[in-house]
Amino acid sequence: MNPGALPPPFAGFSAQEMARRRHALEAVMESEGLEHVVLYGANRSGAAVPWLTGWPVTREAHVVVTRGEPDVLLVSFYNHVPDARRRAADADVRFAGDDPAATVVGLLPAGAPVGFVGSLPWDQHAALSEGRRLVPLNRAHTRLRLVKSAEELAALRDAAALTDAAATALVEGPLVGCTEHELAARIEAAYVARGGMHHIHYVGVTPMSAPDRSVPAQWPRARPVAAGDLLTFELSAAVAPEYSGQLLRSVAVAAEPTDQVLRLHEVAAAALDAVAARLRPGVHAQELVDAAAVIEDAGFTTVDDLVHGFGGGYLPPVIGSRSRAIRPTPDMTLEAGMTVVVQPNVATQDGTLGVQTGELLLVTAHGPERLHTFPRGLVRAA
Repeated sequence: MNPGALPPPFAGFSAQEMARRRHALEAVMESEGLEHVVLYGANRSGAAVPWLTGWPVTREAHVVVTRGEPDVLLVSFYNHVPDARRRAADADVRFAGDDPAATVVGLLPAGAPVGFVGSLPWDQHAALSEGRRLVPLNRAHTRLRLVKSAEELAALRDAAALTDAAATALVEGPLVGCTEHELAARIEAAYVARGGMHHIHYVGVTPMSAPDRSVPAQWPRARPVAAGDLLTFELSAAVAPEYSGQLLRSVAVAAEPTDQVLRLHEVAAAALDAVAARLRPGVHAQELVDAAAVIEDAGFTTVDDLVHGFGGGYLPPVIGSRSRAIRPTPDMTLEAGMTVVVQPNVATQDGTLGVQTGELLLVTAHGPERLHTFPRGLVRAA
């Protein structure tokens, strides 16, 4: 399984791309009658901050955006400020101080309405809203992220290549006797030295003869992999915050897959093909749910989402299957340039066994385009 030539370390987005993003945000501000917006992120989460400034959020960060003026990036932890100034060269980077909310308020005109993006803590929301109107812009920001620019697509292709390299390293190395912790180290080694960043690497291992789990786990275990296990994984290596690939596969370890595993994967592959075939502009989200009806027709269900937008966050449309829809199917249609993950995690009704298959795909006028090169299908490995 040759992952192909791997990209050089990501050099960042161009000044033109960053200006495009600022222009798009200012257009939203104008439509809402706002002169100021606050972006928030914490604990390496909060997609709007790196999207606009290039700074991957560490402990906490606020960005005060004022139309026609440079962004003010407030960084918690004083020792993080120097690197933030290097990475967010177009912003006015400052230390947030011991009371970041007070610092933010001090940068805003009294009483002026303010938009915000991100999940502000309650006390910060209260401080920011005192004497002014707050306008939530999370949905507007999400809409700006749905259709990818040429540079964003190039970044996602590079991230997919690193993710494929991680999957190759995982399945081509010896599996029997390795703990899930050791497998995680192998996965990370495939992309870290090439400038890749961690997004997720979920691994699940269970004996095919007596299965006890249907979806990969978010935290690894010390249990050694044994012959006859089924290993499922969901891998995402990134080149920049929120710009990662996503690859899901199932691996029969040092044994032929059982009839139950084969049947589950057969149904999952059929669902993947049926849903992917409908990835065209103008297709409604409900059509994707309907395309995967083969899952329920076969007497199975799902645990994970069937489809979700990806690249720039966990984006709409987030869709469950007919038998497991934890939220209503969104009333939206696909557009060219969207990137979505199709991932039918077909499982038994009792939840004791499930398979993974799927990956990140680009919606085009001609149908889906693969961003990954890792082979499809059930993997057999030692």
